[in-house]
Amino acid sequence: MRVMKKGLMTVLGVALVGSQLVACTSNSEGSKPASSPDTAKPAATQAAAKPVEITWWNFPNFQTLDGEVGKYEKQIIAAFNQKYPEIKVNLEMITFDGGPQKLNVAIASNTAPDVIYDAPGRIIDWGKKKLLAPLNDMVTPEVKNDIAPAFWKQSTVGDQIVMYPLNTGPFMMAVNKTVFEKIGAVDLLPLNKPDRTWTVAEYEKALQAVKDKAPEMIPTGFFAKSTAGDQGTRAYLANMGVSRFLSEDNSKVAINTENAGKALDWVVKATKDKISVAGAASLAASDVNDLFLQGKLAFTLNYSPVLKAQNVANKKVPFEDILLPFPTLDGSKPKLEPFLGGLAIFNNGNADKIAASKKFIDFVVNDPVWGKKNVIQTGGLSARTSVTGLYDDPEYKYADLARQFITDPPTIADGYAEIRTFWFPELQRALTGTATGKEALDAFAAKANEAIAKSKAQVQK
Repeated sequence: MRVMKKGLMTVLGVALVGSQLVACTSNSEGSKPASSPDTAKPAATQAAAKPVEITWWNFPNFQTLDGEVGKYEKQIIAAFNQKYPEIKVNLEMITFDGGPQKLNVAIASNTAPDVIYDAPGRIIDWGKKKLLAPLNDMVTPEVKNDIAPAFWKQSTVGDQIVMYPLNTGPFMMAVNKTVFEKIGAVDLLPLNKPDRTWTVAEYEKALQAVKDKAPEMIPTGFFAKSTAGDQGTRAYLANMGVSRFLSEDNSKVAINTENAGKALDWVVKATKDKISVAGAASLAASDVNDLFLQGKLAFTLNYSPVLKAQNVANKKVPFEDILLPFPTLDGSKPKLEPFLGGLAIFNNGNADKIAASKKFIDFVVNDPVWGKKNVIQTGGLSARTSVTGLYDDPEYKYADLARQFITDPPTIADGYAEIRTFWFPELQRALTGTATGKEALDAFAAKANEAIAKSKAQVQK
């Protein structure tokens, strides 16, 4: 335990990895600790149970109840205390904007929370820094076999499971179907195909129809202001260029192909032709999603079942948003990066707190009632393959079907936190005309490959 505790005290910062929920609105930085209800348990059980107090920090991963941030989380804690009244769970809500830095400060000052519900980008980085408690003893063979290998890759460092998966959903595009209904062009969308796959040429026809028949609308979007939401631009270019972002073993960049370079050139030309949003070099992912929610953009690049659910209350005008895979150059099956949410435990050097935290995580994910309820409250799909049919909504049924397109995400690569910082500046160079698409991708590859090699060398020490 001393080694783990020392790691928490000496690490001076953790790389900021943008959350997948870039379109979420900011919420209050904190809330008062949730109080435990008076729950009766046999006297003998109470005498045997050792009181433990743990802290749970949570981004607004669950949809709010009555507009109150943290209200749903308090209900989880109250239900947990029905089963474990001896474990007090102090809740602190953090935001997607300020939360990452707040976590950095807490880790550096040895005041990290016991439990965190987050995504692999940050959690894997913490695991590689040996800041987290292994969760292997929590995962039964049944659970291990019921969660896709791609998800375990995002939850594991070496042979240690450091994140317990809860919810998922493929990152995709979305389209304002209502606009296409108004202009009589729904047939240009691939909705007549069960898997909704389509080609770049078909996508271009749909964009041109919006430009010609709904000139008040921006046909599609792009963004390159920062790392936030970069999974959208990664997948967009990779699929249009029928390329991977990284090689299958994550040892090097694979997106600097001729076709991917042409795809980036296509984005630049589409901007000039006014079928893609102007000023993309200075737009963030959230800016583009906001245009979509305002009814000003026909297609958006950074969407998922989770965002679809969370954006219901954020729409400025009523319209039907439909999930679509990214188009590919040749109509081949797309490669979609998965969103994955899960819970992890910081190793704060206290065995009792770690044991209590494991009981809490097990309740959140696996309780017969609250496990499914919690997944539904995220608006996502279950990470468990066997848990389906949670929603009576055709878009969720499609999202379930689209799991077949999920590929390994680059978030598990050594040096990922640094790799992604080289991505958007090269997109900006292409968008501003100072580099061709291939030149920008080659420059990115050179810097990213160096970061991968450096990180691998540090891990092997």
